[in-house]
Amino acid sequence: MRKAFEIRIWLSSLAMAAVIWACSLRTTLPTPTAAPDNAVTISPSVTLPAPTFTRTEPLPTETPSTTPTPTVQAPIRFAVIGDYGSGNEDARQVAELVKSWQPEFILTTGDNNYPDGSRETIDHRIGQFYHEYIHPYRGSYGKGAEQNRFFPTLGNHDWMSESAQPYFDYFELPNNERYYDFTWGAGHFFALDSDSNEPDGVGRSSRQAQWLQERLLASTLPWQIVYMHHPPYSSGKRGAVDWMRWPFREWGADAVLCGHDHYYERLVVDGLVYLINGAGGGGLYGFGDIAEGSQKRFNGAYGALLGILDEDHLIFEFYAVGGVLIDRYEMTRTAQ
Repeated sequence: MRKAFEIRIWLSSLAMAAVIWACSLRTTLPTPTAAPDNAVTISPSVTLPAPTFTRTEPLPTETPSTTPTPTVQAPIRFAVIGDYGSGNEDARQVAELVKSWQPEFILTTGDNNYPDGSRETIDHRIGQFYHEYIHPYRGSYGKGAEQNRFFPTLGNHDWMSESAQPYFDYFELPNNERYYDFTWGAGHFFALDSDSNEPDGVGRSSRQAQWLQERLLASTLPWQIVYMHHPPYSSGKRGAVDWMRWPFREWGADAVLCGHDHYYERLVVDGLVYLINGAGGGGLYGFGDIAEGSQKRFNGAYGALLGILDEDHLIFEFYAVGGVLIDRYEMTRTAQ
């Protein structure tokens, strides 16, 4: 009897313990755990970015416009330097001016290598300042361009050594390298050899002139720009070079760029603008008798010409070293 009573007490105690354990499961909370040092805490004041969703339904098909969107070509900037081939401080200052414009390419109006176009001096006169525009560049002043962006013309000083062979060896230019053409943007550029040493002649009935006439008449771009060394018209003491008075305007030219006289001059003759740009560093000249059609003259400092063109506008600005604007001439294409 006593043993049965003890068994009932033990079972009752066991049942009570089970009830107490079950209740503890519902009322006891877990002990909080401290956040690690690298945990990210989001402040209540911070707005979280909204979620993005991928749209799965098909988008409506747009009706194509019947009016084509015109392609607007950005203006191009090019520089023109002339009679610059001294390799001295004046030429360096002109080069710094030119490169401050970041032009897409450079034209020259001759006399690239003073005093006599020799092989020994050509890299010092040209590559020293402009190697990054020349391709292929084989000189010693640094890296050349990946495509050629330097388009010179022959001057009388370039012809003085080996019949200009150092010049031909230094550059790789189109056509016969003495006269050639190329296009860039809305411009068609025609480089001539105006020196009397030119094998194909320099008169208006020469083989070179015939080539120019045919190329100008065939051009379809908005602007045709001719450049060379000797000026057909000039107020310089040496005077104009009559053999280069070709009918440029009649053949389709919009502007003629020259050098040889070491200053800047703008003339308009028979409706065509002639710009003399020979102030590149080779010593400045004075003026003689003022030529008919002369509109602007400057020989107070060295400088260079900046050209800007697009399909409708052709602008020339002459700057003296230091960035001083001396002259500006703008042409606008009339609607056809």
